[in-house]
Amino acid sequence: MNKAKSKETKKSTSYIDLPKIPSDVPSIIIGYDIQSEALISMGIISNCMIDNQEADKVCFDKVIFDNVSFRQTTWRELDLTDVRFNNCDLSNIDFSDANIHRTEFNNCKMLGVNLSNSTLRNVRFHNTLIDYGNFRFASCKQVIIQDSSLCAADFYNSTMQKVLLKGCNLDQAQLTGTKLSGIDLSECEFTDLGVGIEDLQGCVISRSQASVFTKLLGLSIKE
Repeated sequence: MNKAKSKETKKSTSYIDLPKIPSDVPSIIIGYDIQSEALISMGIISNCMIDNQEADKVCFDKVIFDNVSFRQTTWRELDLTDVRFNNCDLSNIDFSDANIHRTEFNNCKMLGVNLSNSTLRNVRFHNTLIDYGNFRFASCKQVIIQDSSLCAADFYNSTMQKVLLKGCNLDQAQLTGTKLSGIDLSECEFTDLGVGIEDLQGCVISRSQASVFTKLLGLSIKE
């Protein structure tokens, strides 16, 4: 990583509190069904598949998931605190009603992930594929989504406070009912966006993006 890139990354991550995980946590092997209200803490889960799991109110504390694939897994009301996902596949996983705090998703695949009604605090998504992700009615505060794809993601009626979007593809994302005051979309890419005019007050866009919002107003630009 060059110095300019490293400096920019450091500046971005200073926006949130990062996971607090000791450097010497042991390996954890999950070879069983995780029960509701289970607590799993202080470890690394790596190079495995977590398959056909369904439980409520599972808690992970100070855990690293490294190269883990999730399949047909439903963990509602999940609690994640000081957790890091590296190179994981969480496509179509159900994390609805989750409470996620000081958590990172790095180089992950999260197609169709369900985070509806979830609370996200000090969360970072980096270089992650989140197309068709469901964030309906989610509460997002101090969240960074960087160099990631959110095509057709659904943020309907969600709350965004101190959310940083950098280098993201938001094409066809649904933001209706989400107040975008203070949200900077100028470094994001999109040709179509689902958003209400009343939600755009205080939003920051680039000059090149103005034509998208002109169409929302039903206006035509005469050359």
